[in-house]
Amino acid sequence: MTTTHDSPVVLDRRDGPYGEVVLRRHGGLLQIIANGCFLMDTSDGRSERLLVDAARAALDGRPAPDVLIGGLGVGFSLAHAAADPRWGRIVVVEREPAVVGWHRDGPLGELSADALADPRTAVVEDDLVAYVNETSDTFDALCLDIDNGPGWTVTEDNDGLYTKAGLAACARVLRPGGVLAVWSAQPSPEFEGTMRNAGFRQVRTEEVPVARGVPDVVHLAVRPG
Repeated sequence: MTTTHDSPVVLDRRDGPYGEVVLRRHGGLLQIIANGCFLMDTSDGRSERLLVDAARAALDGRPAPDVLIGGLGVGFSLAHAAADPRWGRIVVVEREPAVVGWHRDGPLGELSADALADPRTAVVEDDLVAYVNETSDTFDALCLDIDNGPGWTVTEDNDGLYTKAGLAACARVLRPGGVLAVWSAQPSPEFEGTMRNAGFRQVRTEEVPVARGVPDVVHLAVRPG
C-alpha cells in the first residue's frame, strides 16, 4: 500500500499513566497526540522559542539563571534553552514516559539529542502539578507548555494548575524576581487576572503571529522580590 503525505502514519502508540499517547509522522512532520487530542508537531517552534526567550528577557540580568520547563513535547523549548549558553541548569519535567523514550531512543531525538547531552540538562519523569507542589528546588524561570492553554487542558488533572492555588504553587518554586511564562493557543484575559490575583506582578501577554486564525500567546508574570 502506498502512503501519501496526506495520510498520517502511526510510529508508536502507548497506554501511559494518563491515557493513550501516539507518535505519528505526517509527511515530514512528527506529531504527538494524547487521548485523541492533537498536542503539537515539529512544523514550526516559534512560540516555544518565544516562551524561553521571553522568560529570559524578563529576568533581572542575574547570571546563569536556572530554568524549569514544564513539558518536553517535541523538544523545541529544551533545544532552544540548551542552545543559549546564558542559562544555568535546565530541568525538564515530563509525565509521559513514552515522550521521554521517543527523545532518548526514538525519532524525536533528531531535535533534542544535543540538548539532552548538555551537562546542564536534567529530565524528570513526573507530573508537573505534583512536582511544583512537592519539590524543594527553586528556579529563576518556569516555562509551562503542557496544555493547549489555561482553558484547554490535555487532562482534567491539569485544570488546577491555572487556578490561584495552582499559580501559588508555581510561585513557590520561583526565586524572588523569578519569571513565570505560560504558552497558550489563544489569549486569555481571565488567566491574566488570575495571575494577578495569585500575587504575580508585571503580567503581560506576547503574541506569536500565525498564518491564519487566533495567534498563539505567551503569558508572562514576575514573582515579587
